[in-house]
Amino acid sequence: MSKVLLALSGGVDSSVALSFLKNEGHNVEALCLKMSALHDKTLSAAEKAAAHLSVPLHIVNAEELFESVVVKNFAEEYLSGRTPNPCIVCNPAVKFRLLYDFAVKNGFDKIATGHYATIRNINGKNYIGVAANIKKDQSYMLYRLPSEIIDRLIFPLGETKDKSVVRDAAVKENLPSAENPDSQEICFIENETYADFIERNFSKSKKGCFIGPKGEVLGEHKGIMHYTVGQRKGLSLSYSEPIYVKKIDSESGNVFLCRSGEEYFSGVRLKGVFLPHPIEKTEFKANVKIRYSAKTSEAEIKLSGDTAEVIFKEPQRACCPGQSAVFYSGDIVIGGGFISENI
Repeated sequence: MSKVLLALSGGVDSSVALSFLKNEGHNVEALCLKMSALHDKTLSAAEKAAAHLSVPLHIVNAEELFESVVVKNFAEEYLSGRTPNPCIVCNPAVKFRLLYDFAVKNGFDKIATGHYATIRNINGKNYIGVAANIKKDQSYMLYRLPSEIIDRLIFPLGETKDKSVVRDAAVKENLPSAENPDSQEICFIENETYADFIERNFSKSKKGCFIGPKGEVLGEHKGIMHYTVGQRKGLSLSYSEPIYVKKIDSESGNVFLCRSGEEYFSGVRLKGVFLPHPIEKTEFKANVKIRYSAKTSEAEIKLSGDTAEVIFKEPQRACCPGQSAVFYSGDIVIGGGFISENI
């Protein structure tokens, strides 16, 4: 069996993934990354899980890297009127990179995590694939992983078709995390909003005016980072019909609003396009997902270096600059990029 290094947070998913690997007979060890002051709880949970399963645990302090690469980017994006996804930035640059580097340096054959995704081999090349549990699928979050990391990856939970399987396994193994709820929050923010966190640690948000559907000024807003494209609730405006955020202009500080139906877009432009394996054609069709919780939509893609233009077969609602558009071919991830603007 392989020598495997698993990223362990101590939560139910990573703990069950660890138990699966051990029960399969792998020589498995665990790695916990301490990425902020709030990760003391994560470290404690990982220590309990590793001890319970009698698995060696390695601890790496990644606070400085996490702060400079993930937290700083998170703040800068919101302050620029975009809507970031910190996990997408963290995965290739911090979490999986440090896991991979530690594994290579210390003679591990494979790396593993508790993510809901799979590895698919197509014509001798490995790709991130969709999980058997579609509701929990996290392939979208992993689209920026490079091929050298994908080639060593194992996803022990990838073929589990229902979360109850994981919960039942946790109970059977009497894992400390068996009854813990799934984590939903931003891992480096606790007991405050993201806006309060950014204003306390970085900068105040740029202010401007709400601009109505007819171009009319509707009054001052509280700062551009408080809003996202497609938003309706929380605008604190009285208007004769439902209105939505259509565009956030970071230069003027103005937030442009539209009527219902006008928050749909025919396409998006992307920057920072990443492909785990080169695509020979510069123009091709794929299914595209514009946010983690969205369904894929058929689209035509035109690549130009690390930028792309994506035109949807059917207009898509609330394409948010800062979020990612991820390309799928069947059940595999073939690339993606950050949304820079709507078309």
